Amino acid sequence: MSDSLDDWGGAEFALAADRLDTPDVIEGADPGDMLRQVASSAAQVRTALRSCLEADLSAFTPDARPRAIVVAGLGGASLAGDLLGAVTGPSSPVQVVATQAERLPGWVGAADVVLAVSGSGTTPETLAVATEAARRGCRLVGVGAADSALQRIAEQARAPFIPFVVGGLPGALLPRSMLWGLAIPLLVIAERLGVARIGTEVYEQAASRLEEVSHQCRPASESFVNPGKSLALDLVGALPMVWGTSALSGVAARRFAAQLSDNAKYPAMVGLLPDALHNQIAAFDGPFAPVANPAPGPAGEPLPPPETALEGPGLAGPGELDGLPGLSDLSDLSDWSLDYDDSQGPVSGFTPLRLVLIVDPDQDPRVAAQQRAVSALVGQRGIGLSELAMDGEHPLVRLAGVVQLTDYASVYLAIASGIDPSQTAAITDLQARIE
Repeated sequence: MSDSLDDWGGAEFALAADRLDTPDVIEGADPGDMLRQVASSAAQVRTALRSCLEADLSAFTPDARPRAIVVAGLGGASLAGDLLGAVTGPSSPVQVVATQAERLPGWVGAADVVLAVSGSGTTPETLAVATEAARRGCRLVGVGAADSALQRIAEQARAPFIPFVVGGLPGALLPRSMLWGLAIPLLVIAERLGVARIGTEVYEQAASRLEEVSHQCRPASESFVNPGKSLALDLVGALPMVWGTSALSGVAARRFAAQLSDNAKYPAMVGLLPDALHNQIAAFDGPFAPVANPAPGPAGEPLPPPETALEGPGLAGPGELDGLPGLSDLSDLSDWSLDYDDSQGPVSGFTPLRLVLIVDPDQDPRVAAQQRAVSALVGQRGIGLSELAMDGEHPLVRLAGVVQLTDYASVYLAIASGIDPSQTAAITDLQARIE
């Protein structure tokens, strides 16, 4: 395979698929054991539950329900807060707010609970928020690495601290792989406060779903029966747009986009229906859409030509740009060709859009209709589509299945592209410049 992903032809794609179906290649291309880190998710759930049992959470009861739960964290820790908000849902009697700032919102006070989350236990912004929460008299809980600065702040505030532990080794994973170990304590606290209904059985169902997907996506499983590898191959050389159809699947979409960046070093656009239909869908008419010609108007009529479309109040009409510097004479453009012919399909080096729809069965009926319309539209425009269906009665179980699948896909996409999924060179370089 060439060193560049600029031209994913048939040969390059075949070689990418061959990488994913050769166990020795997978092992050699994953020196940081990212696949094993993803596979630790079920163990994270069960270990986090045991850690919660060992912590003193007696102050968190339905009788002591707060005005709001504020989750402070960055990166994967921030997503743990989003996960809590999505699982509790819009009908929650307590507002759940995730903050990535280094200061608490001004309204937060003694009537609120602040959950400070940091996998390393050293994130400066999270430490600042934890300190401020203690000073304001908030009920504070710390979640993160044992023997860390965050634990010391919690102890000084006489607040509970729940350590992140997998296999008895605190902090053994990269932060991006700690989602479940950080999120479960938040759910347990919310349940103790009467804000969420989960229960021991649902936690075990979520852990079992994580194990089930891990088995389906194991490295030894060939790509044609491995959903993680298949999704990765869908995305090689493409520009992903990841849309959710509910608040719950929106969290999964944000997680997938983050993992695509962290692991595969791929940029991705994240959207949520119906909001994405008001802005992001315009990209279907842009340079990354395989079919350049716009679709007909609502009545089957072609869209107006550009010069007509630009006329109207506040817009320049024909001739109105005369006299403006640099625009009065277009003779300098005589050597330019402003026409193009897409009849031969995408040119070499073309990077196509690929839409990934994460579909929640509990989505609003109107959103379901919008989802069907979008699926038809991308087919008309020649845009690739991958639909991931969430499955399970409880939101936590539905989220566990699709997050585990996309976590695997992001690592396999890195391997297929010849990229070390665990490398963090850009992050390290940036931190050196900041420090």
